Amino acid sequence: MLNPQALQLRVGVDVGSRCHSVAVGLTDGSLLEEFEIPHTAAGFGDFFARIEGHAKRHPYPIAVAMEGYNGHVRPLDSLVKARGWRLFNVNNLKLARFKEIFPAAAKSDRIDAAKTLELFQLRDHLPMAGDVLQEVMATPEENDILKRLSRRRRRLVNERVRVLNSLQADLQAVAPGLSQITREVGNLWFLNFLTCRKGLLKLARVRRASLLKVPGIGATYADAIQAWQNRAFFGHDARLVGDMIQQDAARIFELKQQIKALEEQMARVAESSSIAGQLASIPGYGAVCSAELAGEIGTVERFRSEASLALYLGMATLDHSSGKHRGSRAPKHVNARAKAAMMAAVDHHRKRVPQSQRYYEKKRAEGKRHNQAIRALGRHLCRVIFKMLTQERPYWIDP
Repeated sequence: MLNPQALQLRVGVDVGSRCHSVAVGLTDGSLLEEFEIPHTAAGFGDFFARIEGHAKRHPYPIAVAMEGYNGHVRPLDSLVKARGWRLFNVNNLKLARFKEIFPAAAKSDRIDAAKTLELFQLRDHLPMAGDVLQEVMATPEENDILKRLSRRRRRLVNERVRVLNSLQADLQAVAPGLSQITREVGNLWFLNFLTCRKGLLKLARVRRASLLKVPGIGATYADAIQAWQNRAFFGHDARLVGDMIQQDAARIFELKQQIKALEEQMARVAESSSIAGQLASIPGYGAVCSAELAGEIGTVERFRSEASLALYLGMATLDHSSGKHRGSRAPKHVNARAKAAMMAAVDHHRKRVPQSQRYYEKKRAEGKRHNQAIRALGRHLCRVIFKMLTQERPYWIDP
């Protein structure tokens, strides 16, 4: 018989772009109701009204499982957590593997919602099913804010890279030699020069006195610009593409300002984040990487071990051995943002700590590529980070 203490009112939600399928059941496997809700305020109200109606007849703790936590299902997931109900995220990669082993009926939103209720029943008895449903732990508000800010920053950084590449290509095509007067077309003085006149062709006629008034341009840069002006050449479509180049330059300048403002805001929020503070104590872990990792980690309580944390951060590989073959492969279920931040931070770290640099060089001598050696070092750092976060202490090095 079921232990009355273990009884739950269970809810499975299959997330769609405009509406969500919902299945409500009990611990014994009985299905109470199936329905759909639109992704609107009225739909959310209907969802909670129906669940609370069942809770009056079955006064058990409520557990909700849904796919896409912190994704398309927002803000329904945060509303569930605000009510104090247990929330579980459906790991889609592990769910696909589970379905390969235990085939089910053809996929539909209604079937998937009911399938989630079956996973609830199996998770306590079958480890693979337990891995499919992962409980969403409460995270400090400051880390939730850091996640939003850092993800916004990364989107802007990626956009800046794309626009810079486009700007570089267009300059090479319509004004050969112009981009060669600077090491980086994204330099502020160069962007200011590109936009100091309306029309790209007019840049070849800007006088020295006017150049020196452009922010960031001194005598050295003015000399380089004038040397280019003496041999300036423009392609036949310079007028058309020139406007695009100046628009891109203005956009890059705008992106730089927005990114800087976000980094300043992240630094202020990170002051109240214990995870960000502990990570920042590691040599080489800068303010941005520490804040980004704090936002993506959220809380160390969501990880069962340091191996789980290493897998999440992309610093661990999975065994891929078969027969006489021995090898490993990169896991698919990795937080790509956290991995990128971790790779950058570890690379800076090994340059600051002699012991880490020696380990990196050892791996390189073994034939590892740069990224492989960084991940190997990062795997060791994950053990340190897990202990730091669980023991709530900063980083330190034995003298």
